[in-house]
Amino acid sequence: MTVVPHAPEPFEKLSIFFPMWNEEQYIHRAVGAARTVCDDLVAEGRILDYELIVVDDASTDATPELADAMAAADPHVRVVHHDVNRKLGGSLKTGFAAATGDVVLYTDADLPFEMTEVARALRVLQMYEVDLVSAYRLDRTGEGPRRAIYSFFYNGMVQLAFGTRIRDINFAFKLCRRRVLDHVTLKSEGSFIDAELVIRAQRSGFQILQIGVDYFPRTRGVSTLSSFGVIRTMVGEMLRLRSELKHVVPVAGSSVPS
Repeated sequence: MTVVPHAPEPFEKLSIFFPMWNEEQYIHRAVGAARTVCDDLVAEGRILDYELIVVDDASTDATPELADAMAAADPHVRVVHHDVNRKLGGSLKTGFAAATGDVVLYTDADLPFEMTEVARALRVLQMYEVDLVSAYRLDRTGEGPRRAIYSFFYNGMVQLAFGTRIRDINFAFKLCRRRVLDHVTLKSEGSFIDAELVIRAQRSGFQILQIGVDYFPRTRGVSTLSSFGVIRTMVGEMLRLRSELKHVVPVAGSSVPS
């Protein structure tokens, strides 16, 4: 007799949020791609509902107006506006706080990976019973030599300082279960927040799994993540939080991964 495996229970709601600062050239493509994937996931019974959140970080272009128009036209879209620019760290904290799903994904508006990878990440989350899926870029040649060098040394610094095994810690693809966000309090205002999320989750005993994805570099606008000011802020936050992060202890009922 053939035994048919029981299908996993669908997630109640998937939240996807995009931190955006002056992303008028990308906002429609980003939200549209996320909507298409989420509609497919609902049709397949993988999720029951979804929400798409735009965190407008005090943009000075048409991003706020475009986001509000999209939210008015689609009940799945929500917008949170910052009165002042809070950089990546502040935007991620706002996005995680605003998300209501039992699984939450954050990524950039320029879509650095194909949005269909979300379906694979959800399968990994369920099949391997992990708490957080962190993606890494399979081919980084498209981002340019300077940024690749910065990332190589930064990843090495974080691994040495905190004992992580995450190979691309600042890549904008983190899929978290709600229980991670309920126990992790993020403090960084700058781009160190990606590393802080992973470090706090790992030290709290949550299980993390990495997957490789094809990388698509930004083709419009200008990225600020490789600027000297951003790098200086990241290193400063890493040093300030190092002592605190070393003393994070596992939450009740979890086990620190080996």
